[in-house]
Amino acid sequence: MANDQARRLRKTMTPQEVKLWVRLRALRPLGFHFRRQSPILPYIVDFECRRQRLIVEVDGGQHGMEEGQQRDVTRDNALKDAGYTVLRFWNHEVDRDLNGVMQTIYQTLLARRDPHPAALRAATLPFGEG
Repeated sequence: MANDQARRLRKTMTPQEVKLWVRLRALRPLGFHFRRQSPILPYIVDFECRRQRLIVEVDGGQHGMEEGQQRDVTRDNALKDAGYTVLRFWNHEVDRDLNGVMQTIYQTLLARRDPHPAALRAATLPFGEG
């Protein structure tokens, strides 16, 4: 059932999810493989890098409402208890500062792989803007 729902969500991604997905796929040659609309626990997360145990969520306005915020806290806590780091970005952040979003994701991936601070000082994206 979760796999069927994930399959449906992959076919109806938001424009912001599509933009981010294109950029996340560019990280694969660097050893970071992302899945989209991935079932984890009872949830389906927007993007998951299983090896680094990183989840990236792209949130629309419904997440700013009190009920959405409470759901997100419960969900994030369950995912963190399972060993994941959860990064959340608003749709407008993906639209206006995709490079900044990608830089945050890339630095987090590097920190999950090699948490030494020296590894993060020069952690800039090794590919051009897109």
